[in-house]
Amino acid sequence: MMRSAITALNLHKSFTVQGVRTNALIDISVEMYRGEFAVLSGPSGCGKSTLLATLGGMTKPDSGQLRAGEIDLSSSTDAQRDAFRLRSCGFIFQGFNLFPALSALEQVQVPLDYLKVPEAEARARALAALERVGLLHRQHLRPSHLSGGEKQRVAIARAIVKEPAILFADEPTSALDSSNGSRIVEILRDAARQLGTAVLCVSHDSRLFSKADRLLRMEDGRLLSDERPASGRNTDTREYWHGSH
Repeated sequence: MMRSAITALNLHKSFTVQGVRTNALIDISVEMYRGEFAVLSGPSGCGKSTLLATLGGMTKPDSGQLRAGEIDLSSSTDAQRDAFRLRSCGFIFQGFNLFPALSALEQVQVPLDYLKVPEAEARARALAALERVGLLHRQHLRPSHLSGGEKQRVAIARAIVKEPAILFADEPTSALDSSNGSRIVEILRDAARQLGTAVLCVSHDSRLFSKADRLLRMEDGRLLSDERPASGRNTDTREYWHGSH
């Protein structure tokens, strides 16, 4: 049986800007599983990034339930959500978000330093993460001496070095050429397979669709479809929730 990384039930989230209220998430129910590579697509502005931010504990839903193991993220404090992100989540962004003054090895070691992992162990784990993405030989270089594809691979190594329960990727291939983009897709898929991480990737890139275990689609704040292409099976989180809790 697949292990759950995070479960959401009936999430709602809205924003008010200059007096105009926008519903970003409307009645979203979804469950992410360890070892599964899921791709979330949909039109710009449909709520994909808001869903990632909510599942990743960066923002609280207005209503609904959100659980990661024994942690109730929908009623947790900011400090509790911060601790959840640090311990259990990895994040990858389109813009890489690397520190200009740090080498590739130092970039990857940063999360372990925050987790107070001993220096020798942190260095060994950072080297292993760089080797996993094929950049062990570039460990000494700063971002200014890395290509776009290499920068994204460093960002992935930084995200997976703590072997997170769930990895969120927001348009990780959109700034890359075909060759580098395809390599990133394979690395993300391998992270799910080999580390047992739940990978949720927001993307318009069709290269990811054919590699995904699961395809989700949003529109106007709602989750329209949730399918596993290989099995043709839909996923109904409401059925799981009421059957298991």
